[in-house]
Amino acid sequence: MKKNSNIKNILIQNNTYIIFLGLFIICSIVSSSFLSVMNIRNIALQQAAPICVVLGMLFVILTGGIDLSVGSLMALGSAVTSYLIVNKNMHFVLAMLISLVIGLLAGTFTGILVAYANFQGFVASLAMMTIARGFALVVTNGSPIRMEKDTLGTLVEKSYGYPILIITLIIIIALIFVQKYTAYGRIVIALGSNITAVELAGIRVRKYLVSVYTISGVLATLGGIFVAARSYTGSGVIGEGQELDAIASCVIGGASLAGGKGEVFKAVIGALVLALIGNIMNLMAVPAYPQDIIKGCIIIVAVLLQIATDGAGKKS
Repeated sequence: MKKNSNIKNILIQNNTYIIFLGLFIICSIVSSSFLSVMNIRNIALQQAAPICVVLGMLFVILTGGIDLSVGSLMALGSAVTSYLIVNKNMHFVLAMLISLVIGLLAGTFTGILVAYANFQGFVASLAMMTIARGFALVVTNGSPIRMEKDTLGTLVEKSYGYPILIITLIIIIALIFVQKYTAYGRIVIALGSNITAVELAGIRVRKYLVSVYTISGVLATLGGIFVAARSYTGSGVIGEGQELDAIASCVIGGASLAGGKGEVFKAVIGALVLALIGNIMNLMAVPAYPQDIIKGCIIIVAVLLQIATDGAGKKS
């Protein structure tokens, strides 16, 4: 009986990995092209941007908040970076840094609205979503800005070791360390679990609330830069709907929208689950519009599995 209980607990604790592994096996069987080196590389390069966005979203969700502005900040990041490179002849590294500072300021402003003006995260980030998208369209004048391959495209060059993959890996490792081994990581989780208890402990809650939106703003902007690097194009329409995918990835990864629960690595796996769904449908030549229906249904199933296993874990 105890052995069965242990197995059950292992399955519950690792349900995110089981979902991913099951989907990976299905994809391998369904398409002979899935395991090709080119396809795996493409998945990795495509997911560098969404993973950055998901990790920023996770830290906001851990506090019980939500950030709807991430998709628009992706657009703003791509627009500003491409504009500075093409119109101001700026080196792409400096253009990236300026864009990241703008993303930092935008995220911080959203956090200030939440922490100091008592806005709901939903409302504050909704306002920023509109503002950032508007600025992105103004910067690009509503038209894509094309860049030369040897500028921002350097980030996706094989000869340089695919810098966007290296940067993304460093971010993942850094945030895992922050969450597991620093007081900051523990306090962020505590805010989502019981913010009143954290306040009574004498911790300055507001600065932590601001910081998670700042992190989300920076990582969303970086994600937009990565998208621009892959397409050699800055656009005001990049990232549309990305906030919903980011939320779904976090939930599939076991995060609770009520806050206080979620892990960095599992959120990454959640993003990869969505990547596998999209990739296998493309390999099978499923038309774009039905893809959304199928993707939504699979997300529902994955989340139901999370809910079911979480409920079983609480009973045990």
